[in-house]
Amino acid sequence: MKSSILLLIAITGLLTACQNKSPEQKIDSLATAPDTAAVVDKACYAYIKNKDTASLSLKKAGNAVSGELDYNFYEKDKNSGTITGMIKGDTILADYTFNAEGTSSVREVIFIKKGDQLAEGYGPMEDKGGKTVFTDKAKIKFGDFVSFSPIPCK
Repeated sequence: MKSSILLLIAITGLLTACQNKSPEQKIDSLATAPDTAAVVDKACYAYIKNKDTASLSLKKAGNAVSGELDYNFYEKDKNSGTITGMIKGDTILADYTFNAEGTSSVREVIFIKKGDQLAEGYGPMEDKGGKTVFTDKAKIKFGDFVSFSPIPCK
């Protein structure tokens, strides 16, 4: 009988101790929990010059980015597709999977944030394993050829 009472007291004490965590202990346990609900930001951009247009919509979650990219340059084939990549500082490096003339292709794209604009980078490229990639990222130039301005998302 004595052992049953001692066991009951011990269990009650343990249950009470587990539920009476200090605020610091509760915060510490939350800080080590993984963030399973990353905040998703959406941003949209457009490029319009003479008869050339392009649109870019991005969804950012942490340092990951995905979205849609479309080019419609006058007297050129229209390219429409998706991008997936990473953000590092003010630079987005992504793979652009697109369709043009009924053919699906993949090429690297790079953008740098300049103020509220996204300037697309250009440089020497080569085909590697069915994907067009930059040969030397140090030689990428961010001119004014295609510079996307922010627009409201639909």
